[in-house]
Amino acid sequence: MKNKNIIYKFLVSGMFLLGAGCTNLDETVYDKVVAEDTKFTAEDLNSIVAPAYNSFRQIYADWDAAFNLYEDSSDLMVTPQRNGIGWGDYYITMHLHTYEAPLPHAEGNWNYLFNGVNNVNKAIFQIEQIPDLENREAVYQELKALRAIYYYLLLDNFRNVPIVTKYDFPKGYLPTQNTGKEVYDFVESELKAALPYLSDKNDSATYGKITTWAVKMTLAKLYLNAEVYIGTPKWTEALAEVNDVINSGLFSLNSNYLDNFKIKNETSPEEILSIPFDQVKAPGTSWPFRTLAAPSQATYELAGGPWNGTGGIPQFIDTYDPDDQRLKDCWLGGKQYTSKGDPIMVDGKQFEYINYMTNVNGCEPNEGYRMVKYEIGTGDIAQTSNDVPFYRLADAMMIKAECLLRTGDANGAAAIVTQIRQRNFKNTNPAKATVTGAKLLGGSVYKYGTYEAGVITNLEGGADIQYGGFLDELAWEFVGEAHRKQDLIRFGVYSTKSWFSNKANPQGAFRAILPIPQVQLERNSNLKQNPGYIQ
Repeated sequence: MKNKNIIYKFLVSGMFLLGAGCTNLDETVYDKVVAEDTKFTAEDLNSIVAPAYNSFRQIYADWDAAFNLYEDSSDLMVTPQRNGIGWGDYYITMHLHTYEAPLPHAEGNWNYLFNGVNNVNKAIFQIEQIPDLENREAVYQELKALRAIYYYLLLDNFRNVPIVTKYDFPKGYLPTQNTGKEVYDFVESELKAALPYLSDKNDSATYGKITTWAVKMTLAKLYLNAEVYIGTPKWTEALAEVNDVINSGLFSLNSNYLDNFKIKNETSPEEILSIPFDQVKAPGTSWPFRTLAAPSQATYELAGGPWNGTGGIPQFIDTYDPDDQRLKDCWLGGKQYTSKGDPIMVDGKQFEYINYMTNVNGCEPNEGYRMVKYEIGTGDIAQTSNDVPFYRLADAMMIKAECLLRTGDANGAAAIVTQIRQRNFKNTNPAKATVTGAKLLGGSVYKYGTYEAGVITNLEGGADIQYGGFLDELAWEFVGEAHRKQDLIRFGVYSTKSWFSNKANPQGAFRAILPIPQVQLERNSNLKQNPGYIQ
């Protein structure tokens, strides 16, 4: 059984050392390293490595980090202007796909990811000073694989970024910018080089850490999107990587979908790479507060009033089969009640989340269903303790299904999708779990088109989307897991379809790649803005 406390001890040991002050002259302070003065030993290893892993929490869930980036730009969720409350501004820009530089989502992701890269480089630099360290190469390779995952996310979002593998640079050094192909090749080679040195286990000692299986999942993602990144499809290569994960026998689907997202989900047999969170020891996620309206405090007995931000786009909510348990598992809608079952009254009426939105520039506090996929704990503060399943078995299986679908085995793909769907229809209508290859090959059921006040003003539909049936399956399974932006781009939908207040703009296809943050261009003359954006 996996033990969450092991990884928390690992993470927290580095957290507190990094935050230590200089009041005790005998302590070792790791945030300012002077190579000639600092003496490291093997006992320092966890404290040195921990910050490199700590960055993963920031990269995923911090403000304007990956979660917001991949969801707010998609056709699944939106953070509109809330009448009398706020939000909106650059979240609206992200939804409309009208963003330029500067863009907070781009700045946040750039900073978080390069902070992670820097923390890895710093750890390697410090470990080099430890004499007689056992398994030195294995430690190096685990860190290099972690850095490669950070670079995979940089590639996915920015393409053309500097590859930096050192920590000790002369004053005034400015890194040069690499091409997307160079970054792709770097990620691939670093991951492959690390494989012989990594653990191939799935237990408490490897929980939350980079293993053989985490690397194979990252390689699979790299190959799955290779046609987008470098113009060359690599379906066979992606299939080989996920086959290794699936055939390892170390992972299995949870019988209940929501078990993946419980507060205590560290024993989930489905999780391949988890990002550990704890509201006290390892804070970072605040999703219930970002999405729920203030009256929902009484439902979950939260420690404060939620902020009423993001809601589900009604066009997406309408795509669910009513018998699909994931609709109720993921979304909160309808009349609301306190934890004791009493109606929540607001201005003399029972508060109700409605599957309706006016427009992105003005929504009432109750408009839009709210995502409750991650279990909300009684008394939660604006930090939660649910570990994030960054990679899980269903993801590996769906990658396999997509590769089969795109290489001519639609029936094989359908068998896999059916297996995943079975847990979501078993208590409602088991027969509906079965899908056919023809359904996956066909169009999407999403009614694309601009939408305002409950009306689709120019219906585009989704029948013309190649593999649209499979794209729907990805949405229902992975909503709220920071997948959707990447999926929309890979399926050619990101700039060619309209949803809610976002209008299709093929001329804006360049926005599939984020702008290099303006502040970085000003600091480093070696950087050039990505094509399409104003330098």
